[in-house]
Amino acid sequence: MARPASPDFRHAMPSDLRAVLGNDGTLEEKWDGLTPLARNEWICWMTSGKKEATRMKRLAQLQEDILDGKRRPCCWPGCPHRRESARKWVEP
Repeated sequence: MARPASPDFRHAMPSDLRAVLGNDGTLEEKWDGLTPLARNEWICWMTSGKKEATRMKRLAQLQEDILDGKRRPCCWPGCPHRRESARKWVEP
């Protein structure tokens, strides 16, 4: 049986995402309409890229997708930080 998710997996809001949301009222409204888990999935997906260029590309994609009404990152299996079985992929 799977363990319940711990609140410790939640990611902090990155400052660049906070700035983008603060500069676009429509985006911020749609962001606020997402569940906390969905927002966490977007943050994890955006920040998990190893290169800064990947992170910036994902930030731009996040904006476009959320404005288009998408609620979760496409093709993302979910935040590995909240599943014990997947933590080996993200922890040193």
